[in-house]
Amino acid sequence: MKNLFANLRGDLFGGITAGIVALPLALAFGVSSGMGPSAGLYGAIFISFFAALFGGTNTQISGPTAPMTAVSMVVIAGIVAANDGSLEKALPAILIVFLLAGLMQISLGLMGIGKYIRYIPYPVVSGFMTAIGVIILVTQILPAIGYYPKEDEDFVSKYKPQAEEIILDNILKEEAGEGILVLENFEETIKRAKKITEDDMLKEAQTLAKTEASGVIGAIKVFPRALKNVNWLELILALATIIIIYGFKRITTTIPSALVALVVVSGVAYGFGLKYRPIEQIPSGFPMPNLGIFTEFELGTVTPYVFTALTLALLGAIDSLLTSVVADNMTKTKHQPNKELVGQGIGNSIAAVFGGIPGAGATIRTVVNINAGGKSKLSGMIAGVLLLIILLALGPVASQIPAAVLAGILVTVGIGVMDYKGLKAIPSLPKDMSLGPIKFSSEVVIMLIVLVLSSVWNLVYAVGVGLVIASLMFMKKMGDLTAERSDVKALDKEDGWADELNFPKRFKEEVFIKHIKGPLFFGSTSEFQQLADQIPRTASTVIIRMDRMQYMDQSGLYTLEDVLIDLKKSGINVLLVDVLKQPRYMMERVDMVPDLIPKEHIFDNFTDCLKWIENNVKDKYATAAREA
Repeated sequence: MKNLFANLRGDLFGGITAGIVALPLALAFGVSSGMGPSAGLYGAIFISFFAALFGGTNTQISGPTAPMTAVSMVVIAGIVAANDGSLEKALPAILIVFLLAGLMQISLGLMGIGKYIRYIPYPVVSGFMTAIGVIILVTQILPAIGYYPKEDEDFVSKYKPQAEEIILDNILKEEAGEGILVLENFEETIKRAKKITEDDMLKEAQTLAKTEASGVIGAIKVFPRALKNVNWLELILALATIIIIYGFKRITTTIPSALVALVVVSGVAYGFGLKYRPIEQIPSGFPMPNLGIFTEFELGTVTPYVFTALTLALLGAIDSLLTSVVADNMTKTKHQPNKELVGQGIGNSIAAVFGGIPGAGATIRTVVNINAGGKSKLSGMIAGVLLLIILLALGPVASQIPAAVLAGILVTVGIGVMDYKGLKAIPSLPKDMSLGPIKFSSEVVIMLIVLVLSSVWNLVYAVGVGLVIASLMFMKKMGDLTAERSDVKALDKEDGWADELNFPKRFKEEVFIKHIKGPLFFGSTSEFQQLADQIPRTASTVIIRMDRMQYMDQSGLYTLEDVLIDLKKSGINVLLVDVLKQPRYMMERVDMVPDLIPKEHIFDNFTDCLKWIENNVKDKYATAAREA
C-alpha cells in the first residue's frame, strides 16, 4: 500500500489526464457500438479501475478501444436483430456475451496463455487493425452527414412487405409453440394479426432498413441515397470536429485535441441554439447492475456467440498486451502478462454486469498517463474515478453533445487505427510465392485476406481464416526450408560434416549417409519419404545422422517408421547416430526401438558408428574392382 501512494502527485496528474482523454472516446465508442454513450462511459469507468487494480502493468490505462468496439458492434447488431430490433429486450443476452468474454480472459490468464499471445502472426494483426479502421471510417460517414436509414421514410417503406411477412411468421411460430396452430382453422391467427398496428409494422420495417444499411457493405449501398439527403448542419459539425482534432495537435499535444473539439463544437452548437441531433440521454446517478443478465439468462440465446466471446477475449488480450509492451519500453519495466489478462477479465466482467461495453489496454491513454507522471496502478484507478465523477456531475450536460461531433471523433479514430506501417511495407516484402508467372508475398496475401474478409464479411471468421492460412503457409515454408537443408545426397555429393572427412573411401558405394537438419514434422515428411527411392542400389547400409534433429512430431515419427520398414524389406541396415532425447522417446513409445532399430545400431557419436562400419560392412565393390 505504501508503494501504491509513493508517486501520488504523478499518478494523480497521469490519471486525470488519461481520464480526460478517455471521455470523448468512451462516449463515441458507446454510440458506435449501438448501446449508447452511457455504455461506453460505464465500460471506461469499470474497466479502467478494476483492470488497473488487478492487472499486471502498473501504468496501463484501459477502457473501450476501436477493435473491441468493432467486434462488439457485430454482437450487438446480431442479438438486437434477433429480438425484433429492441435493444432493451436484447440487452441481457448482449451483456451475458460480454461477461462470458471477461470470464474467458480470466481463464486465459489463470492458464498462463498470456505468454503465447505474441505468436499470433503480424500480417493477421495488421490486416485486422486496418479493417477496424475501414469499418469505423465507413460506418461513421452516414452519421457524420446526418443520414439515419431508419428515419428515411421512402427507404423504410421498401421493407414494409418484408416486415409483414416477418410479423406473420412470428405469429405462426408462437401458435406452433403453444400447440394451437391448426391448418383447418386460422381464426386465432387472424385474431392475433388484427392486433398488429401500423406502428408495429413500421418499427419492424425500420429495423430491417437499419440492418440493411449496417456494416461496410450496407453503408456503401445506401451512400448514394445518403448523399441526396445530407443534413448540412450535421456535416459542418462533424467537419469542424475533424479539423480541430488535427489542427489543434499542431499547436500543442499537452491538451487532448479530441476533448478540445468536443467542448468547442458542442459549446458553439448548444450556445447558438442550433437545431442539431444530440446523443442519447445519459442516465444520471450511479450505474446500477443489470440483474437481467442473470434472471433472464437463456443458454440458447448465447450459444451462437460463444466463439465471438472467445474472439473478444483474445482480441482484448492482444490489444492489452501490445499496450503493455509499449508501457514497458517507456518505463523500462516488465509487465506480468498472465496477471494482466486476469485484471482485464475482471474489469470486463464487472463492466458487463453494469451495462458497459468491453475494452482493453488503450495505447494512447497509457502513453498520456506515463508522460503526465503516472507510475503505479493508482493512475488507472484515478482515471476510472474521474470518469465516474464526470458521469455523476455532468451527465445531463454530456447528453447535449451533438451526435455529429462523436461521429467526427470516430472518423479520426478510424483513420488513426489503421496499420500504415504494414501497408507501407507491401511493395518491399519478399515475393516468396508464385501463381503461374505472377509472384507475390505470402504475408501480403494474408494481410489482404484478413483485411477484406473483416471489412465485408465477418471479423470473427476473418481472423480464424487468417490464422489458418498463416499457419499453413508457415508450415509449408518450414517444410521447404527443412527439406532444403536436409537434401538426400550421397556422401561424395554432399559436404561432409567435420567428423566425416576421414570416412574411408572404400565404403562410398556400400554406405549412404543422410543428414537430418531441423525438426521432422508434418511439413517436411513428404521430402523425407523419398529417402528409400534415392539410396544408391550399391548401398547395403544407411547412416541417419540425427544430431541436429531436436524435435519429431507424430507425423514425422510414422514417416520415419515407414521408411525404416521399406529399408528393412530391401535388406539394408540402418544405423542411427546421436538420437536426441525427444525423438528417441517418441521412437521408444511405439517400439520402433528395438523392433526396427536394434539398440546396438544406435550410436552416441559418429566415431563409434564408424568402428561398427569397419567391422561389419564389406567393401565388395572396391574388392571386385581390384580383382577385375
